[in-house]
Amino acid sequence: MYSFPKNFMIGYSASGFQFEGGLPGGENPNSDWWVWVHDPENIASGLVSGDFPEDGPGYWHLYKTDHDIAERLGINTVRLGIEWSRIFPEPTLGVRATVDRDEEGNIVSVDIDQGDLEKLDRLANRSAMEHYIAIFNDWIDRGGKLILNLYHWPMPLWLHNPIAVRRRGPDRAPAGWIDDKAVVEFTKYTAYIAWRLGDLPDMWSTMNEPNAVYLLGYIYIKSGFPPGYLSVEHSLKAAKNLVQAHARGYDAIKRFSRKPVGIIYVYSWPEILNDRYRDRLNEYRETIYHAFIDSIKFGRSSIVGERDDLKDRLDWLGVNYYTRAILEFSRDVPRQVPGYGHVCGENKYSLAGRPCSDFGWEIYPEGLYMVIKDLWRRYGIKMILTENGVSDRHDRYRPSFIVSHLYMLYRAMKENIDIQGYLHWSLTDNYEWAQGFKQRFGLVEVDYGSKKRRLRPSALIYREIASSNGIPEELEHLIQIHSPPNRLEAE
Repeated sequence: MYSFPKNFMIGYSASGFQFEGGLPGGENPNSDWWVWVHDPENIASGLVSGDFPEDGPGYWHLYKTDHDIAERLGINTVRLGIEWSRIFPEPTLGVRATVDRDEEGNIVSVDIDQGDLEKLDRLANRSAMEHYIAIFNDWIDRGGKLILNLYHWPMPLWLHNPIAVRRRGPDRAPAGWIDDKAVVEFTKYTAYIAWRLGDLPDMWSTMNEPNAVYLLGYIYIKSGFPPGYLSVEHSLKAAKNLVQAHARGYDAIKRFSRKPVGIIYVYSWPEILNDRYRDRLNEYRETIYHAFIDSIKFGRSSIVGERDDLKDRLDWLGVNYYTRAILEFSRDVPRQVPGYGHVCGENKYSLAGRPCSDFGWEIYPEGLYMVIKDLWRRYGIKMILTENGVSDRHDRYRPSFIVSHLYMLYRAMKENIDIQGYLHWSLTDNYEWAQGFKQRFGLVEVDYGSKKRRLRPSALIYREIASSNGIPEELEHLIQIHSPPNRLEAE
C-alpha cells in the first residue's frame, strides 16, 4: 500500500466552456471560442472539428448528476470554473477603475472601489452568477472542497474577436491579451467574483494554462486556437499581459477572501536525444520554461524584466501534466521531435516503444516526477497536480495511467515535496476545444445524444484509490505501463 498524506485531495478538474453546454439554456454564445468553433472558414479548413459546445455533456443543468457520481467515487475535491463571458456578456469598459502605471507604462495596480463593484453588479448576468453559486454550494454541501478557477481560455467577445483579428488585424479589432486593457477588464471581473463569493471557495486560481493561450494562439497556429495569428511579437505581448492580469487579479481577490490564490500552468518535461543541445536545453529551462512563474514568484523574468509589483503573487501552484517534450533546436528555436511526447501517432507507439493515446500523446509518467522535483527546487511552494489524464475512448491505458502518475507523486512526497492533491482530467468526457468530441478524457463516458453517463472501468479504480487514500496493494501492478513485446519503434 502506497499511502498518501492525511487530507490529500483526490478529485477532478473541469472548465466551463468544455462541460456546461448540452441542453437548451446552457449555451453561451458570447465568447471568442464560441465564434471561433462556429466559424465556417475554420470548419471548412479543418482548423476546428465542426462539433459544437452546445451539444456537450450538459453540466450546466446536470451538475447534481455529476456530483452524485463524484461522491459515490469517493472524490473529495473538485476544481470548477466560471465563464467570464457568461457573467459579463456586455462590456465593462465603462466602469472606470483607477489604473496606476509606472514610467514604462506597465500596469502596477488597478483599484476597484465599492461604487465600481456596484456598477459591475448592475452590468452582470446575475441569474448566471446565482446559478454558479448553486452549483458550488451543491458540491460544498456534500462536504467537498472547491478550487475555483476564473479563466480557462474563453474571453468575452467584446474584448477579443478572433475572426475580426484574422481579417482586419489586431490593431483594428478587439484584440484580447495583446491589448493591456484586457488586464484592467480581467481585474474588474476577478474583483467582482471575489466580492460576490468571498471565502466560499477553499482555494482560488486566477487562470489555467496561460502558456497555452500565448503560444497556441500566436506561435503554434495549426493547433486551432484563436486567434491563429502568427506573430512572436504578439505572443510576447500576450504573455506579459497575462502575467500582469494574474498579479492584479491576485491583489483583487485578496481584498475579499482569506483563502489561498494560485495559478495553474501546464508543463511537459523537456528532454533531448542529442547531447549537443545540452546548453540550449539548460537555457530553455531557465528562460522560456520558467519565465511565467518566475515573473509572479520572483518579480523578474525574460517576459517582464524586474518588477516588484509582480513579486510573491503566488500562494500555491497548480501543475498540469500529460507527457514529455523531446526537443531539438534550430537557430536556438526549440521544436518537438516527432515520435515522442505530443507528436506521436494516434493509438500508436512512440519511438521509445511507449504506448500513445487516442490524441497521439506518449504516456510518460516519469516526466511528472521530474517536473515536480524541478519546480520544488526552484520555488519551494506547495503544489497540486490539477490536471492529469489521457484520451482513451476504450479505457485501455487509463487505469495504468492514473496509478503510474500517482505513484510518481508518491515518490516525490516521500522526498518531502509538498504536494497537496491529485485532480484527474476529468470526471466526464468533454468538448476538447478544436478537437471537439473526438477525444475522450472521462472516467465516465458521456452519450452526447441522450446525456447518459456510464462508468468506465477506470472510474472503479479511481474509487479504490480515493477510498484508500493511496494505491492499494492489489492495484500496484498498474504502476507499470506495459507495451507489447518487441515494440521498439513506432508503427
